[in-house]
Amino acid sequence: MIDFLIIGGGIGGISAAARLAPLGKTVVLERESALGYHASGRSAAMFEPNYGSPSTVELSHASGDFFKQEDGGFLSPRGVMFLAAKGEDEAFQRCCESFDAAQMDLQQAVDIVPILNTDAIGNVAHHHSGEDIDTDRLIQWFAKLCRAHGGAIHTGQEVTKITKLSDGWEVHTKDQVFRAKMLLNAAGAWVDEIAKLAGITPLNVTPLRRSMARIPAPGGHDVSTWPMLLDIHENWYAKPDAGSLIVSPAEEDQMQPFDAWPDDMVIAEGLARYQEFVTEEVTRVEASWAGLRTFSPDRNLVIGPDAAEPSFFWVACQGGYGFQSCPAVSQLVADLVTGQASPIDPKVIAALAPARYA
Repeated sequence: MIDFLIIGGGIGGISAAARLAPLGKTVVLERESALGYHASGRSAAMFEPNYGSPSTVELSHASGDFFKQEDGGFLSPRGVMFLAAKGEDEAFQRCCESFDAAQMDLQQAVDIVPILNTDAIGNVAHHHSGEDIDTDRLIQWFAKLCRAHGGAIHTGQEVTKITKLSDGWEVHTKDQVFRAKMLLNAAGAWVDEIAKLAGITPLNVTPLRRSMARIPAPGGHDVSTWPMLLDIHENWYAKPDAGSLIVSPAEEDQMQPFDAWPDDMVIAEGLARYQEFVTEEVTRVEASWAGLRTFSPDRNLVIGPDAAEPSFFWVACQGGYGFQSCPAVSQLVADLVTGQASPIDPKVIAALAPARYA
């Protein structure tokens, strides 16, 4: 019998598998043909430890040493530039305090990002700690670690039936049956669907769509050294990517779990908001895509055993913070499963516990 059966091969599931594989027989089931296909494969791939709810910030800061030291590090310099329109002084100061960002001279900002529209921008701040995450390498590193400890990863395995046994769980896919002592639900946007199959009370979460558009480098500039650009209200953001610029409307449109695609009108509205802050007109979109970010009602992650059935373990509702928090989250999963003491503040662990929705 399997010790730990993990449903979901996104960053939450595969990082948990890497931590659990040394502790017992571990198997990951991913419905798609590759790991990280949905939300994890469509991430902005940023490590900004001050971004998110207080519990998320705690987890992200606890992940910092891993990102910087493990396997030569997974981060590269980027930085974040916060932009405020004229007349938004109070909101700008709150943003600086929240992100621990330092105000900078507008001309200095233009020297870094030449397309900034000085007629529209009132204040600029910069935070050096925002860094790019090598997300592809990170997923494969966790997968390699899982396999090195005897873990198995099965793709193309959509779960169709789950039955509670006296000593664990029986999980059916189209052509296989798996038996496990513990079932970990890391199914991303589908976490409630998996819970229902297992007879577990769902969290009643709704995935939120987030879209991206890739545009050519504005004005032919070399954007490789530009920071991520973020409107202080998060009405849009932009980030260099492979010689181009990706721009997001930063929308949160409620969706049912599915393979998300972008809405052209939403993309157009986001690009219009972005264009108010820059001097270069957007004339062409090279590509666009969307992903689903799943949050709990209180915006904290849901990590821990189900309140009614401890052998059903939630690794859920990571929203847009799955990558930047995964080192600490996956270690917390292993600590909770084994009953080991965790370095994470007990108040944070309580804030993440599924019991809060019991």
